[in-house]
Amino acid sequence: MSCIRPTKFAHVVYRTRRFEQMLLWYETVFDAKVQYQNPALAFLTYDDEHHRFAFANLSLLQPEGTETDRHGLIGVDHVAYTYASLNDLFENYARLKEKGISPYWCVHHGITVSMYYADPDGNQMEFQVDSYSSSEEANAFINAHFSVNPIGVEYDPEEWLTRLRAGAPASEFAVRQVHEPVSPIRGSIAS
Repeated sequence: MSCIRPTKFAHVVYRTRRFEQMLLWYETVFDAKVQYQNPALAFLTYDDEHHRFAFANLSLLQPEGTETDRHGLIGVDHVAYTYASLNDLFENYARLKEKGISPYWCVHHGITVSMYYADPDGNQMEFQVDSYSSSEEANAFINAHFSVNPIGVEYDPEEWLTRLRAGAPASEFAVRQVHEPVSPIRGSIAS
């Protein structure tokens, strides 16, 4: 199976205890605009991408001085790469799985269908495909639905791969139902 490469770099997510200062810095340095913000999360962009930066407020998510705090939680959470199509994302998943590399989390964020991987050092990356064909549609989803569920809904990649290979159109997978529950793995980030 040949290698399927991402078409572009998408975004970087930072964990911080200086949430407001970080937002102000990125707004100032990149002339970035806040797409969505709640006390725990913020998504910013400086161009037509739905978000180029995201920030997780560790002050709310984890008390200072805990064991995990001493192991470098502050910093880059993950970097994201966009694939050209849902089929490319899932064929890449199949290729990597054959080589013993599997995602640790598969989630439909609403604006993207995503698979999260970790390299041997534990660096995390998101492989994604956009759910909407335009930034305007993605931004409308963010504005209308992130206050209800900014994290997403988990899915079974094997089930989706089977459906795609059986001929299901990618459009069947694009729209996330906003009434579905927050992911149990990462749902606590949203509160």
